[in-house]
Amino acid sequence: MAVLRFLSFLGWLAVFAVLLLFAIKNTEPATLHFYFDRTWQAPLVFIVATSFVAGAVFGVIACIAPIARQRREIAALQKELRVREPSPPAGDAPRPATVPDVPSLP
Repeated sequence: MAVLRFLSFLGWLAVFAVLLLFAIKNTEPATLHFYFDRTWQAPLVFIVATSFVAGAVFGVIACIAPIARQRREIAALQKELRVREPSPPAGDAPRPATVPDVPSLP
């Protein structure tokens, strides 16, 4: 397990190093042109990072409705399962598990 954790750490370290080098190499300003003659100038790495974060946020927002629907369906199914399962009578106490008599070996 420790080896897997170490390899995971090395993988994340490599991803961080690649992203850091990308950020260092792409600091020159880039211009985004919007509608109505609006422009925005920022370093290229900032524009790429902002686009990535915006995409991640929109992806999470798109997943909220299906997850909420699934949770409601799971809750309804669990309630239906509880209704269908017969409950034990209130007066009967559960019997303890019995162990069969096994002769002991010498």
